[in-house]
Amino acid sequence: MTDQIPHPLTPQDCLVAVMIAVAASDEDMRTAELVKIESTVNNLPVFAAYDLDRLRVMSQTVFDLFSVEDGLDALFGLIRDNLPEQLYETAYALACDVAAADGMLNDRELRLLEEIRYELNIDRLHAAAIERGARARHLTV
Repeated sequence: MTDQIPHPLTPQDCLVAVMIAVAASDEDMRTAELVKIESTVNNLPVFAAYDLDRLRVMSQTVFDLFSVEDGLDALFGLIRDNLPEQLYETAYALACDVAAADGMLNDRELRLLEEIRYELNIDRLHAAAIERGARARHLTV
């Protein structure tokens, strides 16, 4: 990786990494997705003490992992090792919000969301409720 992570990943780093991964999954990070990530980090209580300079580091980490074979597996390993289990559904909810932010879900985003559900062992019924909430929050008239 070009930037070394100066300390172990925090739970907040993991949440940011999941959001960035979803936004980058289709190789076209849209402005709406970036705004959603920034807004989330600026407004949710879980990020109250988060160092905003870590956003750049986490973005580069995700991009570096996506550029190598088995990088997605490595990303999920980092997330499982550093994200408390009680935040797994939070991670999935944030991923769904980022995916829905631009009003379009493409196959790559859908596949990554499916992989996140699997890797974080999100119950299918809970996932459906989270997905419905994200859809409801991002509907347009």
